[in-house]
Amino acid sequence: MEWVQFGLLLISLGGMFMWLRSDIAVNRTEAAADRRDILNIIRAIQAEIKDFHGRLCKIEERNKEK
Repeated sequence: MEWVQFGLLLISLGGMFMWLRSDIAVNRTEAAADRRDILNIIRAIQAEIKDFHGRLCKIEERNKEK
């Protein structure tokens, strides 16, 4: 009876291990998609900052000339 319990314990531990591995793989792909979205947002913000800085410099140049 003890060997049966030990075998069931090993089988259940193996099953939980495989289940957690599959959950981790799903979370990893979701995290990669989130990371790509965040990088796209950061790039858009950087482009907007550059554009704003360029417009601000042009306004300052016009104001210096007056």
